[in-house]
Amino acid sequence: MKTKKFGYLFAGALLTLSLAACSNDENSEEKLNDGVIKVGVTAGLHEEITEVAAKVAAKNDLDVQIEVFSDYVLPNTALVEGDLDVNNFQHKPFLDNFNKDRGEELVAVADTVLNPMGFYSEKYKSIDAVPEGSKVAIPNDPTNGGRALAVLADAGYITLTEGVGINGTIYDIEENPKNLEFIELEAAQIPTQLSEVDFAAINTNFAMEAGLNPKNDSILLESAESPYVNVIVVRPGDEDSEDLKKFIEAYQSDEVREYIQETYDGAVIPGF
Repeated sequence: MKTKKFGYLFAGALLTLSLAACSNDENSEEKLNDGVIKVGVTAGLHEEITEVAAKVAAKNDLDVQIEVFSDYVLPNTALVEGDLDVNNFQHKPFLDNFNKDRGEELVAVADTVLNPMGFYSEKYKSIDAVPEGSKVAIPNDPTNGGRALAVLADAGYITLTEGVGINGTIYDIEENPKNLEFIELEAAQIPTQLSEVDFAAINTNFAMEAGLNPKNDSILLESAESPYVNVIVVRPGDEDSEDLKKFIEAYQSDEVREYIQETYDGAVIPGF
């Protein structure tokens, strides 16, 4: 009898979990079809561009509520936990790395902008003027660190192990003709440390917050053919919601494209 009772309890628990899962899926679906969509962004250009998209979306009866974050992790965890409907701040390689590390399945559904990574210096006007043995700061997270190394490799300043592509680390550097010394720092802190090194790789959002224009101030700029186009991201199962379709349509509108081109003067490139 005890065994039978345990079996009933176990079956009941499974049914409860199943119903809860169904309820969560239904709630998520309802949230993205109620005319209101909550979007997580990072401060700066992603916030600014999404505000323009929100005005366009309002013409199509969609209320876009923007929540601003100051780091690269919380917008994804907030989306996973259901506090956001959508986020818009990251490129696909970063998303893939997050999903792999956290065991999540967040989905990229549309392209937004390319923020070309630049190298900056307070000491030199040209990358060719950088002397042998110079100190170069790069982001310490795997995604953006690999990106910085790939930019240097594409420009011919280092050679990476064949096949590593955008996933290289400083340990994959096979040739370093100028004997550059690589210093890995948190991406957000690099602009404040620029005077302490000879040159540094800085993500566009952090560069612009520091008053740097990638097009005008960088001594080396990532190619427009970069795989690091930013994306709009949702939870699995929300890809076909009507509110999401309206938001994507608003973001990829001519009004938003024109705003990007007029406001950022080539520092941010429409990816749609």
